[in-house]
Amino acid sequence: MAAQYVISGSTAKGITASVEQAVADGGLAPGAALPPVRRLADDLGVSAGTVATAYKELRQRGIVVTRGRGGTVVAQAPAVGTRRPPKAPQGVRDLAGGHPDPELLPVLLPPARVEPVNGSYRGSPRLAGLEERAREWFARDGVPDGDVTFAHGALDCMARLLSVELKPGDTVAVEDPGFHHLLDLVPALGLRMAPVTVDDEGMRPEALREALRAGARAVVCSPRGQNPVGGHFTAERRDALLAALAGHPDVLVVEDDHNAEIAGAAPHSLATGGLPRWAQVRTVSKHLSVDLRWAALACDPTTLARHEGRMLLTSGWVSHVLQETVERTLADPSAREVVRRAERVYAERRTALIRELAGHGIAARGESGINVWVPVRDESAVVNGLRSHGWWVAAGARFRIAAPTGVRITTSALGPADAGRLAADFAAVLGESEATYGG
Repeated sequence: MAAQYVISGSTAKGITASVEQAVADGGLAPGAALPPVRRLADDLGVSAGTVATAYKELRQRGIVVTRGRGGTVVAQAPAVGTRRPPKAPQGVRDLAGGHPDPELLPVLLPPARVEPVNGSYRGSPRLAGLEERAREWFARDGVPDGDVTFAHGALDCMARLLSVELKPGDTVAVEDPGFHHLLDLVPALGLRMAPVTVDDEGMRPEALREALRAGARAVVCSPRGQNPVGGHFTAERRDALLAALAGHPDVLVVEDDHNAEIAGAAPHSLATGGLPRWAQVRTVSKHLSVDLRWAALACDPTTLARHEGRMLLTSGWVSHVLQETVERTLADPSAREVVRRAERVYAERRTALIRELAGHGIAARGESGINVWVPVRDESAVVNGLRSHGWWVAAGARFRIAAPTGVRITTSALGPADAGRLAADFAAVLGESEATYGG
């Protein structure tokens, strides 16, 4: 059996539970292959249909993925609550996390006193002052602000939007390479992914057209600060994407503008193009604090109603203590100055690494945001080689579906001097890799 773990069960439910428990316990690691349907059916003495039903359930819950002739394997980030991503090894510089520099975050201003709550906030879920600031935030960049609400972070918001809009088996067009947590979330919701290639200007229109022709019912994209490549929409690219979407009025277009304040790129949002179904999500985690799990959502009236209906049935509202902390911090002049400085510094650090790598003949991408993407032939060799030099970067596999290989480097806390050292070490690692593996 795969990974020396014996799958058990006489029913589809029992087989599903056995595999899920093995993944949770570590008996089946990410990437481990499950037996072919007919072989497992013979081993367990059940019908092939029973095993196929179990595998289908596991796919819909995001625990396994099917790779055509490659068979069924455990997902890279299976939707099992006991699994967490690995931490950076001790003694190395962590450039893999995608987090902001703590030194470039403002001091938070939570309320000094929290009054007792009388009853439920379901009837008034949003603080009026913060809602007004959210409207101004969207309107500043030309995003329609007529329908605005809140959520518990960008992924919470996107999960709710997709789950109320689509049904299991439906297809979502996603960036490739793209935000790894989104690539884990979509299959966990029982949805299929249609990869759309990206370049320095974001999604490529021809690739989006192909995904829409294949039946995508929703599109999730980043207008700037794209993770991991760092692309951003230009006015021309925005118009080309809107043209591709023109014949698909029922497709929900979700923009993840989580880097809005520190992307270092002008806004060119699809939401300004009169789409019938659209949503834009913004968060404060990258420029105020990673611990502020709050997101603002602007969208069309139908999308708002569906989001609010599901929110009402679950958490009901975002904590007013959290909302007041966000509002007070946003209103603080010193906090705003810190954010403005952070955007400048992030741009300097990002471009410094790209420049230093170019000096060694290494091409890298990163037009906006806090990450740099470096195409490489062998991700594992580069990650392990840089680790030996004291650097920890992210292998591109977790960000890719069909895109070419690469590594992501978070530059938010990487000063110019460090960029020079990293680039030199990167060049040395590539030389070692070529000498070992032959070009």
